[in-house]
Amino acid sequence: MYCLYYNIGLLGGLHQLNAPLRGADLANFPHISNAYLITQDDKIVEYGSMQDLTTEKYSFTQRVDAKNGALLPSWCDSHTHVVFAGSRENEFVDKIKGLSYASIAAKGGGILNSAIKLQQADEQELYELALERIRELAQAGTGAIEIKSGYGLTLDAELKMLRVIKRLKENTPLLIRATFLGAHAFPTAYKNNPEGYIELLLTEMIPAVAKEELAQYIDVFCEEGFFSPAQTTKICEAGLKFGLRPRLHANQLAVSGGVQVGVSLNAISVDHLESMDEEAIQALSNSTTIGTLLPNASFFLRMQDAPARQLIEAGAIIALASDYNPGSAPSGNMNGVIAQACIRMRMLPEEAFNAATLNGACAMELENLCGSIQVGKLANFFITKPIPSLAYYPYAFGSNLISKIVLQGKEVNHSSF
Repeated sequence: MYCLYYNIGLLGGLHQLNAPLRGADLANFPHISNAYLITQDDKIVEYGSMQDLTTEKYSFTQRVDAKNGALLPSWCDSHTHVVFAGSRENEFVDKIKGLSYASIAAKGGGILNSAIKLQQADEQELYELALERIRELAQAGTGAIEIKSGYGLTLDAELKMLRVIKRLKENTPLLIRATFLGAHAFPTAYKNNPEGYIELLLTEMIPAVAKEELAQYIDVFCEEGFFSPAQTTKICEAGLKFGLRPRLHANQLAVSGGVQVGVSLNAISVDHLESMDEEAIQALSNSTTIGTLLPNASFFLRMQDAPARQLIEAGAIIALASDYNPGSAPSGNMNGVIAQACIRMRMLPEEAFNAATLNGACAMELENLCGSIQVGKLANFFITKPIPSLAYYPYAFGSNLISKIVLQGKEVNHSSF
C-alpha cells in the first residue's frame, strides 16, 4: 500500500548518514521546501520537491494533503521513567516551600516514595497507567522511547516493571527500549548495608533480568548520596557480562565523576549533566558516549541547566530527552523540551531538533530505523500546521502545532492503540 503526502511546506531531517551529529554538524538540519513524501506500508520509499513529483509510478491507496505544514521525524526520547504507580504533587508543594531534592529524599520521599507505591501496585494497573501515558506521548510526536525500571528496588518489583515495558513494546506502535535501573537508590532495608544491596543486584537481579531478556541496557544513579563511581563501575561491569550495555545518570546534583565512569565503560550515554566541570566536558568531547540533556528536570527542580553550548562547542555528542518521571520531570512532552533547549540552554532550533531526533535515536541504537527522514526507514513522523520556519516551532512554545501523527506508516490518534 502506497501513500502520498503532498504540499509539504518544509520536509526536514533529511540526513543520509545514520550516525550521531556533533559540534558544528549539529546545526545542520537538511530540508526541502514545497515537498512530497511517499510511503509503502511502514517504510519511506521516496521524497522530493513537488515540481519533481510523478504519480504514474505508484498506485496510491491514500493521498494526504499536508496543507503547507512541516513534515518532521518523530521525537526519539532516550531517557524516561514512564512506568510508575502514582504522582508526587505533595513533594512538588514541599519544593515550593523551599525543601531541596536531597531533603525530600532524606525524609523518605523521592525515589523511595515511588518505590513503595509501585511495590503495592499490580502489573495490570501499572500497564494501564503507563499505556495511557504512552498514548499521550504519541500524540505529542514521540515515536521512539527508552523506559527504565528503578521504582521497584526489589527483585519482584523490578521484574514487574520490566514486564510492563515489554507489554508496551508489544502492544503500541512506538519503538521501545528497556533499561534495568535497579541501582536507582538504596532501599530502606539496605540503608545501613549498601554492599548487601549491591550483592543482590549482582547475584540475583541482573541474572534474572537477563534470563527473561527484559532489558537492553543497565543504568546506575551515579551521584553523591546514591551510588559511587566505584560501585557504579562494579554494577555496570556485571551487567556487561550479561549483554546489558551501560547508560548512566551522571552529574545531576554534583560533579560526581559519573561522566568519566561512563566514558571509561563505553556507555551508550551519560544523562543529566547539570553539574559539569572542564574535565567532565573534555571527557565527553573525546568520546563516542552521548551526553543526554534533560531540561525538564532542571526546570522542575529550579536547578542550573546542563551547559549545552559548552558541550556543543567542545565537540561532544548531545541528545535531548524528557526524563518523564513523577518526581523531578512530570512531563514527557518533547515539544516543551525543544522549546526549553532553545530558550534556556541557547541551542539553535536546528541543534535542538537534531538532538531530539537523530541523536536521540542513536542514544537508543535505533538510528537505522528512525530519527530522520530517509528512504528505507520507518515512516515515523508528524505533520504540523503551516509554520513560517523551523524556528517558529520552539518560538511558539505554548501552541499545539501538530496536526497529524504517523507511526510505522499508519496515522495514529489517542484511541489507535
